[in-house]
Amino acid sequence: MKEPKFWTNAPQNPGWQARALSPLGALYARATRRRLEKPGYTASVPVICIGNLNAGGTGKTPTTIALMQALTARGFDVHVVSRGYGGRLEGPVRVDEAKHSAKDVGDEPLLMAAFGPVWVARDREQGVRRAEEAGAQVILLDDGFQNPSVVKTRSIVVVDAAVGFGNGRCIPAGPLREPITEGLRRADAILAIGSDEALDHFGLQWKDALQALPYVTGYLEPLNTGMSWNGLRALAFAGIGRPGKFFETLRGLGANVVATHALDDHQPINGALFQRLIREAKGHRAQLVTTEKDAVRLTQEQRRGVLTLPVRLQFDNLDALLKTLGLDTL
Repeated sequence: MKEPKFWTNAPQNPGWQARALSPLGALYARATRRRLEKPGYTASVPVICIGNLNAGGTGKTPTTIALMQALTARGFDVHVVSRGYGGRLEGPVRVDEAKHSAKDVGDEPLLMAAFGPVWVARDREQGVRRAEEAGAQVILLDDGFQNPSVVKTRSIVVVDAAVGFGNGRCIPAGPLREPITEGLRRADAILAIGSDEALDHFGLQWKDALQALPYVTGYLEPLNTGMSWNGLRALAFAGIGRPGKFFETLRGLGANVVATHALDDHQPINGALFQRLIREAKGHRAQLVTTEKDAVRLTQEQRRGVLTLPVRLQFDNLDALLKTLGLDTL
């Protein structure tokens, strides 16, 4: 489902819908609070949770990939444990790119598996145990900040700077899974991702909250594959948290984006939908372009007619983040 527009209102003016739904938001927050009181499993190796306070996409997957690459380059055996949203397998199972599809394990785990070992497990504790048994020296917990089944050594709250914490209310009155003060009390760092302009606005709007924790910033940068996008007639489609960011990135690279299709996050791209995209692209004399996350949901045959624009997260101060997470001295 697409989030309601009033979720993105300023906290000072959340809208009548948010005010009317606030009692339900309070109940949602209470349920989260009570769930977090349960004891969790303590692993024998560091478990770093990459989570968020907002429902939906904030940049957790690019963050997980970037940390996996950074720690692997420093010689650590890094494993990722994910719930495998959208996949049919309950796990725990190690993702195999040659054997599994997005329907099996979910699109994000399949994408991350290109960078290192990834375990899918509905029961996160079982996933962490399997990663330990397989020799993991560091475990990155993809999401699960509001899940108590595993004790986190450190936790990062990832924020999309362009939307921040929305109107500051809990679901369904706003986009938050729990109140900001309660969530940040359990976190060890905030990572805000966005353009300089978005980061400046986020820093001003939420300056009081940011004073509570180490604050790190980063930005998504298109991967240089040697291809020139300048002048390319593109029909772009994306089923990510904020598809508009992808479309703007394409335009920023010089592509002539003649049409866009914003799909729901994780939306399956069935044969009928894909054929409609092909017909529309032919009508515009345009090339189909999508994200890496969407591409892994396509069949091998479908991918042949689609260009993918990969992006990577760049940290403004990686060393500071690793120090905050206690990973600089491992």
